[in-house]
Order: sequence, then C-alpha cells, then structure tokens
Amino acid sequence: MRRFLRRALRGTLGLAIGAMTAVAECFYVLFGGLALTVPALRQPVLAGARVLSEVERRRLEKYFGEENATNYTDRRAMAYLVPRCVIGLLCAAIFVLILLGAGSGVIIAAQLFEGQSPGGGAPADWYDPVTTVLFGGLLVFLALQGLIGAATLDARLAKRFFGPSRSEQLRRRLSELTTSRAEVVEAVNGERRRIERDLHDGVQQRLVALGMLLGRARRATDPEHASDLLRQAHEESQRALVDLREVSWRVYPIALDSDGLHPALEALAERSGIPVHLRVDLPQRPPAAIETVVYFVASEAVTNTIKHAAATRIDIDVERDGGRVRVRITDDGTGGARESGGGLSGLAMRVAAADGRFTVDSPLGGPTVVTAVLPCG
Repeated sequence: MRRFLRRALRGTLGLAIGAMTAVAECFYVLFGGLALTVPALRQPVLAGARVLSEVERRRLEKYFGEENATNYTDRRAMAYLVPRCVIGLLCAAIFVLILLGAGSGVIIAAQLFEGQSPGGGAPADWYDPVTTVLFGGLLVFLALQGLIGAATLDARLAKRFFGPSRSEQLRRRLSELTTSRAEVVEAVNGERRRIERDLHDGVQQRLVALGMLLGRARRATDPEHASDLLRQAHEESQRALVDLREVSWRVYPIALDSDGLHPALEALAERSGIPVHLRVDLPQRPPAAIETVVYFVASEAVTNTIKHAAATRIDIDVERDGGRVRVRITDDGTGGARESGGGLSGLAMRVAAADGRFTVDSPLGGPTVVTAVLPCG
C-alpha cells in the first residue's frame, strides 16, 4: 500500500508539472508555428521545440518511469508539442476542477455542520448529508479517472513520438542477446567449476578414505581388526554414495524429467535441514528449460540459507503470473545477502540467460527474499 501511494503521489506531481509546462508549450506552438514561415527562424524554433520536448521526456522518465529514445529529430519534437500542449491543458483543467470541488466541499461541509442545507438559506434536511456524500464520492471518482486517463494519454503520446525506431529496437535486442550469450557461457563455466569442486571436496575425499580403509584391511593380520576396518569401509562407501547422490541432484534432478517441477521441489524440501514450506500454483506445466531454472534458483537459495543465514524457516512460492513464472524464496535468517555474492551471482546469470529478472531483498536482520521472474510464453 505504501508503495502504491508513493507511486500515486509521484504521478500526480508529474501531472501537475506537466500541466504547468503545457502553458508555455501552448504559447510556443502558437508563436513558433508562425515563426516557422520565416526561413531564417526555422532552425532556432525547431531547436527550442527539442528543448521543451526533452523537458517532457525527462519528466515522464522521472515521475512515471517511462523511458523513451533520445534520437528523435527536431521536426518530430515540434510535432509532438502540438498534441502535448492540448493534453497538458486538459490536465490543468482537471486540477482546476479538483481545486474548485475541494473548495466547494469545504463550504458545503461547513454549512451542513451549522445545520443549513447546501447553498444556505434553509435548514438542512435528513437527506442532504447523504446526497452530498454520494455526489462528492462520484465527483472524486471522476476526477481520479480523469487524472489516470490524462497520464495514460501523456505516456502513449510520448511513446508514439519518442519511442525507439525499428533499428533502435534491433540494436537493443542485439545488445541483450550478446549479453545473454556471455552470461550463458559464464553460467555454464560456473556450473562446471561447482561440480568439480563438489566432486573434489566431497566424493573424491570419501573414495580416498575408502581406499585407505580397504588397503589397511588387506594388510591386517588380526581378523577382528580386519573386520572392524571392513565395517568402517562399508560405512564410508555409504557416505560416498550419499555425497554422489547429492552431487547428481545438484547437477540435474531426474525428477524434473519424470515427474515435473512440483515433485522435484518437494524432494528438495524433504532433503533440507531447515523446515521448508512449499506452495506451487501452476495450472499448466512450464517448459522444461523454465522448470530447470526455477528448480536451481530454489535449490541454490535454500543451500545459501542453510549455510549462511541461520534461519529457522524457508518459504518457497512458485506461481504463474500471466505469461511468466515467478519463484520467491523467503527465509527468516540474519539477512545481509547480496546479489553479487558467489552463489547468487551465478543464479542471476542463469536467470538473465533465460530473459528473466532476478532480485534479492535482504536487509540486515532479515528477512531475505530471493525472487526470479521468467518468461513462459
């Protein structure tokens, strides 16, 4: 709610600034249009139109988060100002009506408080407060709809005139694909290094210990001592098998192919040393590539929580949101996790390689929220 109110106040301020700049733009369009008929004044007038258009573009970017291209021509800037000043004046008229309505509302409320009917001159009837509240609420609703409509028109108009051209869109897409390819390569290399580290530090050490125990058992002359060494070797082989199974699960859980994402996450929750509360809301099974990314995001986030967060509870939520799949992992640990950290940075690259968004919200003291949103068209 706080974020919504902040956005609403920021947008209202942006509209108010746009209403004030529209007055100057209206005069500029009026007199600048006449000046365009003089060849010597044409270039300065178009340059001034670009300055005013830049003011509007930056206003939309700052207060509405609307990003538009800057490579538009001066003529396009002048053409933009013509409908822009009309929308701005419409916005100004809405603000004037809101101020007049607010003033009238204060006067009517004071009259009702004194026992007079709206407009004064007669005692108030029982229905006067009811009709006043109903009509006042209707006018507030219409005023808000007017502001929302004006903001929508303002944003669409800027996108129509300042929006990226076809070549700009292709250039941006090429840049995104180049970055994504580099992140895929880095993510694959990171996975190889992680698998090598797991095998070297875990399974390999277990097998070395197993070989030493078997060698000692072969050289032992005391049957009882040899039997004890064989028992230790058997236990070590079981631990090596568990480590190998853990590594294989981290490489790729076979449950993803055979059963799908939900059973794989259930197995992840069962193997966790911390209570994991799982909620999966997927009416349809996502593509295998998306399931793999979602699983590894959850798996790595749970692993990091167990190692570093000192948490007592982990919540995993997976849901379908239109054409996207969102996975959110929340823990009640100590917080302080950073997206640039070793494990999380690898997840960020993996998610980016799938054209997704990855965020980490982890203030000191917790809670930590790891979120990944992946396209699922």
